[in-house]
Amino acid sequence: MKKILVWDIPTRVGHWLLVAAFALSFLTGDSEEARLYHVAAGYAVGGVLLFRLIWGAAGTRYARFKSFLFTPGQVFGYLGSLLRGKPEHWIGHNPAGSYAIYLLVLLGLGTVASGVATYLEFGGEWVEEAHDAMSYAMLGMVAIHVAGVVVSSRLHRENLARSMVTGYKHGERAEEIETAKTAYAVLPIALASLASLLVFVT
Repeated sequence: MKKILVWDIPTRVGHWLLVAAFALSFLTGDSEEARLYHVAAGYAVGGVLLFRLIWGAAGTRYARFKSFLFTPGQVFGYLGSLLRGKPEHWIGHNPAGSYAIYLLVLLGLGTVASGVATYLEFGGEWVEEAHDAMSYAMLGMVAIHVAGVVVSSRLHRENLARSMVTGYKHGERAEEIETAKTAYAVLPIALASLASLLVFVT
């Protein structure tokens, strides 16, 4: 097994931008003084998620959604391999992790949409309640995702969080992506920045 490039730079930048934007939006959600920061961070979450949808179709091998389309049976099979202490090894997203990503994207989009509606005073109190519920559901999914990364890292003896920083994992040379797509790193940054600026025009 060799050290190979798996995660391109735009994927990594988008991942950590989403972490930062969601954390800021969640932490400022109950503060009237920080309302603009909350809304701007929420818009940034939307911008990063838009990038992720684009990159899920046009990104490198392991960033594309089609690379981690798994059946429920494959998810349960993977979880069973973890329980047996003999985890199946996946170069890209594993089956359980892929479902967490889908849920995070869906919850994120729902949270942003309901947040925008609340900010624009559209839809009434139920929209605000839905926004709060989805934001906490997203926080719960983040916690499950982090726990999964910790457990998988220990069982695989591979630091999965570090691989999302460096882009490298262990695998066969044929499994490596061809390029880090460095020039496209500006895409998630630009979309997050432009989205956050919407706070000044809404």
